[in-house]
Amino acid sequence: MSNNHIIELFKASYSDMMQLDLGHLDQLYTRDMVFKDPVHQVRGLPAMQDYMADISSNVEECRFEFLDQLVSDNAAYMKWDMHFRHPKLGGGHLITVRGISQIHFDEQIHYHEDAYDMGQMVYEHIPVIGGVTRWLKARLAA
Repeated sequence: MSNNHIIELFKASYSDMMQLDLGHLDQLYTRDMVFKDPVHQVRGLPAMQDYMADISSNVEECRFEFLDQLVSDNAAYMKWDMHFRHPKLGGGHLITVRGISQIHFDEQIHYHEDAYDMGQMVYEHIPVIGGVTRWLKARLAA
């Protein structure tokens, strides 16, 4: 599989998380893959499938808009906006979070790490904590 094919398959797979076919993640990831984000670390394809099933069941909408990418022979970095709607966050309104995915691959992805701002994703949308988080970010930016 060429690196262009794996990148396009990755982007197509995550463009709409509600349509993600967990049974076909083996076309994208190796059996012993590693996934990391700010709150989780998952090892192995079965654990990744369970993780994706769990996070997909908690949201009403989740899609990734890929903005930019840098690709080498065996690695890629992709900047994205994640648009999601969760019934317990932000009054159920659409929330947008900017992030980046780093992937390493040969024929398939064996390492996938997502980086994003947890404040922007969660904390800013929780009563009381959200106000404090927004105040603190504004204060630090001044």
